[in-house]
Amino acid sequence: MLREHTAGSPEDADLLWTNLSQQVIADRLRAAGFDVSSRVVVQLLDAHDFHRRGLFKSLPMGQFAQRDAQFEYITRIKRSYLDAGLPVLSIDTKKRELIGPFYRYGWLYSPVRQRVYDHDFPRFAEGVVIPYGIYDLRYNRGYVYLGISHDTSAFACDCLGLWWEAYGQLLYPTAEEILLLCDGGGSNSARTYLFKVDLQTLANRLGKTFRVLHYPPYCSKYNPIEHRLFPHLSRACRGMVLRSVELVQQLMKPAGTRTGLRVEVDILRTEYATGRQVAEEVKEHLNLHRDDFLPQLNYRIKPTA
Repeated sequence: MLREHTAGSPEDADLLWTNLSQQVIADRLRAAGFDVSSRVVVQLLDAHDFHRRGLFKSLPMGQFAQRDAQFEYITRIKRSYLDAGLPVLSIDTKKRELIGPFYRYGWLYSPVRQRVYDHDFPRFAEGVVIPYGIYDLRYNRGYVYLGISHDTSAFACDCLGLWWEAYGQLLYPTAEEILLLCDGGGSNSARTYLFKVDLQTLANRLGKTFRVLHYPPYCSKYNPIEHRLFPHLSRACRGMVLRSVELVQQLMKPAGTRTGLRVEVDILRTEYATGRQVAEEVKEHLNLHRDDFLPQLNYRIKPTA
């Protein structure tokens, strides 16, 4: 039944797939004289190692020459901070969500189906919610700040400041340094000075040193927050119509796991401007100390006097 409906990869002999559904295979078998149900077809497919699988996003769109060396460097520095009892935070911004009757993947038990827009045009949204996540590797805790404006470096640093004032200084009362693990783009970009300037302002206000390690280009999915916190936030909101920021907060708060993850969610209603530029004299006054190894990805921001 599958011989004429099986495709494969010319580069991998083990990679095969079929475009026939269970029901179609069962119909074809019955037409050939075999009285079987779709349940039997599932068992037959399983016996031949055909399983229902989705696409797996893992192929990098580019290469970074010192990729493995940067991973080893991050592992070594991260371990040293954990051993010293210092905070190690994985940070990133989750995908922006539209507020209003828009479609979201997933399903819920309900006596009726909810009707939503047939297109996701932002101009019909009643607002946006931008979840900024902070994941504490030591305590397996997630902290989410829901912004309603723009994903900027000022927004990211305000979230870090709020985390320290509400939670960090209680968990790490003697810490003088904070290690940040982040990817290389977005509000915490490694290429621009905006994040560094706003982090300098935060370091001066808190009197703390921030050690920043960026994951190599095309490797942001290895940032711990991507697979330890964000999937559980998506699961908590699956199939829901997001009518307000407050509803998003209610949905995400119980997004913990049986293995110990706990999540705190707050709303940050500050408006943030876009299009900011950094003057050269501001760059020169940064208390920026780049590492000897891959200085464009690894550096410290220390408080100024």
